[in-house]
Amino acid sequence: MRNLRKLAKEFKGKLDPIKVALFDIDGILTNGLIHWDGKEVGYNRATHAQDGYGMKLLMDFGIKVGVISGGNSLGVQKRFKENLNLDLVFLGNEDKREAYLQVLDLGYKDEEVLYMGDELFDIPLLKRAGFSATVPNAGHEVHESVDYITQRHSGMACAREVIDILRYAKGIEPKIPTFPSN
Repeated sequence: MRNLRKLAKEFKGKLDPIKVALFDIDGILTNGLIHWDGKEVGYNRATHAQDGYGMKLLMDFGIKVGVISGGNSLGVQKRFKENLNLDLVFLGNEDKREAYLQVLDLGYKDEEVLYMGDELFDIPLLKRAGFSATVPNAGHEVHESVDYITQRHSGMACAREVIDILRYAKGIEPKIPTFPSN
């Protein structure tokens, strides 16, 4: 694994202004596989617990966190709206530019937005965001459009890798509980 603290120093100038972290769901927060359960829930995806915890850490330190996805299944709604209670949830529109512009309408500037995506329709956001990242298994056009390509693959805590780089660049160190001394 790369030294994330060293990478944070390299990207510090781009990461210092970040106030909003936005993530694509399929192919970033999931491995991209979509399973039909044949029931009411419909299409299901598996997300990584480390990504979710990393998102909570950012929110605890005042960084707005959200998702932008063309998908809108019940499982996605429950995970990101109810379970993680993210600040910004945009679902059901593959043209993600509209959601991105809504974030800017909240008073944020491009340089204050981190975006992580993996697909061709993510490219407009990746090119516009202050800091952008993708996964190794994204296409070459996406690779050419980002600041950083993770070591971790889709759905395997790749968002957490980027979240940790952002945390280190901003000096965000959560308190780790310890046992009382004897």
